[in-house]
Amino acid sequence: MNTTLYYFSGTGNSLSVARKIASILGDTTLISIPYMMKGGFEIEAPSGRVGIICPVYDAGIPVLVRDFLSQLDLHDSSYVFAIATFGGAGGSALKMIDGDLRKKNGKGLDAGFLVKMPGNFPPLYVPPSGQKMTKILQDADEQIHRISETIQEEKPQKIGLFILSSLMQAALYGGFSRGVHTMDEKFFVSDACTGCGTCVQVCPVQNITLENEKPVFHHHCELCCGCLNFCPVQAIDLVFLKGTKGRGRYHHPEVSVTDMNKGQCGSY
Repeated sequence: MNTTLYYFSGTGNSLSVARKIASILGDTTLISIPYMMKGGFEIEAPSGRVGIICPVYDAGIPVLVRDFLSQLDLHDSSYVFAIATFGGAGGSALKMIDGDLRKKNGKGLDAGFLVKMPGNFPPLYVPPSGQKMTKILQDADEQIHRISETIQEEKPQKIGLFILSSLMQAALYGGFSRGVHTMDEKFFVSDACTGCGTCVQVCPVQNITLENEKPVFHHHCELCCGCLNFCPVQAIDLVFLKGTKGRGRYHHPEVSVTDMNKGQCGSY
């Protein structure tokens, strides 16, 4: 049975999950959601299994992923699942995906899964490092294998209630979705910037260009924080909540700048 995985990833967590799922399942195609959204037309998913893999933002999903789901035709798909990667609370993100798919297709998810990963949002919390990070990633790998078995057998997996996460989504997500594209106005670039262009390469929505060897943001940001976390000299700071100075950075250790950049070309 062939499988198509549509993914969105900012710092590599969701891409890492997608690659590992693909490796276990075999006969799997990975497709970047931002790349698919460049066309601006309805997206017809192929027959077979279809998965959506993305991070949790403010107890919901990236705004671009919601736009994608509103254009995704699943009528030929035999088994539809979603995997949400999260660092805090994320169950309500699965319910959001399920609801968006039902609105578009009249049917939702056959299965929904959560994978806890190291968090990547320093303004809210210091990202884990060292043994703590390693333990989270090891636990995630074990969970990915269990999820893959469920997908291979096409078993249904009910989405729970997630009351706390749903309350957080109700309180936070509306403001996030309305203001996210201009959140890049809160990114500041220090004199430590070398003009290397890493931020340009990792941005999944091509929101950054270099002008006079300095990054310029163009206000269609998804707040994935890839630029913040991949910068090799930590020259980018996000002035929001607790800020990011001295608060560490995180990207998935198995995902490189080149890996992130491949997503801008479509299939992985």
